[in-house]
Amino acid sequence: MINYLIAMATFGAIYAVLALALNVMWGMAGMVNLGIVGFYAFGAYITALLTLNAHAPIALGFLAAMIGTAMMAALVTLGLTRLRDDYLAIVTLGFAEVVRIAAENEIWLTRGTDGISGIPQPLKSTLGADFNAAYLVFCLVVLAVVLWVLERVRTSPFGRVLRAVREDAQVAAFAGKDVLRFKVKAFALGGALAGLAGALYAHYSSYIVPEIYVPLLTIYISLALTAGGIGNNWGAVIGAFVVVFFLESTRFLVGVVPWLSAEQLAALREFLIGLGLLLVLFFRPRGLMPEPLPRLVKR
Repeated sequence: MINYLIAMATFGAIYAVLALALNVMWGMAGMVNLGIVGFYAFGAYITALLTLNAHAPIALGFLAAMIGTAMMAALVTLGLTRLRDDYLAIVTLGFAEVVRIAAENEIWLTRGTDGISGIPQPLKSTLGADFNAAYLVFCLVVLAVVLWVLERVRTSPFGRVLRAVREDAQVAAFAGKDVLRFKVKAFALGGALAGLAGALYAHYSSYIVPEIYVPLLTIYISLALTAGGIGNNWGAVIGAFVVVFFLESTRFLVGVVPWLSAEQLAALREFLIGLGLLLVLFFRPRGLMPEPLPRLVKR
């Protein structure tokens, strides 16, 4: 039971980093991204290929995953920033599917649907049975650092400009701000964090396969951010752990309704997860931790 709880907490921390990445793009800059799972996969494959095939150090794999994904996110942004929110969401969703399909078909590089196994795990031989607990601590430390950095970003002039772009890009441009440059920076920062989350998962599970990176994962992360509070970094973290709790608690339905088939149980799980998050949003429309509103300056 302890190992199960440790694994769930680890997934919660990884999803929290991914939700923070989405919060930079969507919550701060206002760019709806339904392809966050594509950047997540991109980072995972970069570090897997570097550390397994090129025998690079794991730390270099993490760094390359962040830099490579940030560059990809910046390139994607340059071609999509002029699109409206609905079209941007559709195109980013298509980008994620392109990444997944490429991973399935480029067998010479990604081993296709067989996936990449044997990804190095940091200090696994030294830690032995304590690896899972140690990796949880590592993920929590990474999450804490990312949260601290993004809180500094949120209260910085850069963060204030991003929120101005989110509210009205034309007004921000009229005020002399280079809207395109700020959007590219926001997408690159979010992409780097998504790549970091992908690397965390790859070196934890030691196995990645294209079928992991399906649009449903993007939906879960979007729900985590929405339930936690769009625009609030702490809300993104809380929302990620809430979603993981909903996902895992519904696994125990087998003992409650044993007469249902596996397909019916899967459908019931999805229904209960959606219902639970709808109730959260019904009672807390702005999320569990809404974005703090700026204080008015009294004159």
